[in-house]
Amino acid sequence: MPGKPYGIICPISKACEHLEPRWTMQILCEMWAGSSRFNDIRRGVGHISPSLLSRRLKEMEGAGLVERVQDRASGSVDYFRTAKAIELEPALDALGQWAQRNIEAEIAVGEPNISAMMWAARRYLNVAELPPRRVVMRFHFVDAARGSDCYWLVARPGAEVDICISVPGTDVDLYIEATAVSVAAMMLGRTSIAREIEEGRLFLSGDPRLIRTIDHWFPKEDNADIDGILPVKAARHTVG
Repeated sequence: MPGKPYGIICPISKACEHLEPRWTMQILCEMWAGSSRFNDIRRGVGHISPSLLSRRLKEMEGAGLVERVQDRASGSVDYFRTAKAIELEPALDALGQWAQRNIEAEIAVGEPNISAMMWAARRYLNVAELPPRRVVMRFHFVDAARGSDCYWLVARPGAEVDICISVPGTDVDLYIEATAVSVAAMMLGRTSIAREIEEGRLFLSGDPRLIRTIDHWFPKEDNADIDGILPVKAARHTVG
């Protein structure tokens, strides 16, 4: 990877030289989550330009972290982690757990990229806990700019969850109104759904069964249930 070496005889410093360039670990985490196509990786990572992502992927390929595979028949390109990158999984997981326990919630939640957050929500939605039929949910972010404040998740038995940024043309089963920070905090396990409802930052309407079972199916990040997570403390904006 590019960058001036630290010149320190230390394995951790050498690891940092490989992993420090901005977005490198985020790209690896998104690939770990299952994304292999350029556009999918970009959507999952968030605030990264196509040119920078292309450059990072080339650098990571040169460092032996990523393998680029092109289908000659279709021309499509996939990016896969090498064994060298896969070996980083325990270290990345440990970093995530450390962050949950040691970084204040207000900093960890920050100002989330709503598009990237909903891309993750699509992945983490617990479909097994939903009714065995098509389920459509509308997320309305009250603190987002008009035109980019609504997302729909469409879940079907035996299929990947779809994410839409325009009305999908089917009835909505559940309406979810919240701030982006509240949804991020719930996904990270930094607050509870009950607390967000009670304090006026989350409003639900629609299918009573979905509302009653929301704790079971609501999308949660992998480290959202570990012990010792630092919760949100400060008061935040309410819905409405």
